[in-house]
Amino acid sequence: MQLEQGVWQVFRPIIGLQVLCTAAASLLSAWLAGIHGAISAALGGSIGIIAGLAFAALAARSRSGSAGEALYTALRAEAVKVVLMVVLLWIALATYRDVVAIGLVGAFIATVLIFTMAILVREK
Repeated sequence: MQLEQGVWQVFRPIIGLQVLCTAAASLLSAWLAGIHGAISAALGGSIGIIAGLAFAALAARSRSGSAGEALYTALRAEAVKVVLMVVLLWIALATYRDVVAIGLVGAFIATVLIFTMAILVREK
């Protein structure tokens, strides 16, 4: 349980930044492209957030005893994150007829970059 709390303490601020970014992108897209722009940006940001949560959940469940097990867990979590992103992007683009692609893709890229950069530069 201690390990799970430690993992969530690392990911909680990252998810918060992603939510803030998604809200900002949605407001900007609403101003530029109307309601469909806002919905598209919210969808794109949500895809990045959901994928990040999946990564964090898999990392929190890990009981790595060695460096090899930790690497396996990280690679597995990353694979799940990427597959989830591709599937969710496909669903959003295939089902939402009035999608504003720049809003969806822009918010998605921003949330993924926040997740990646925050993991790489976090303080120890």
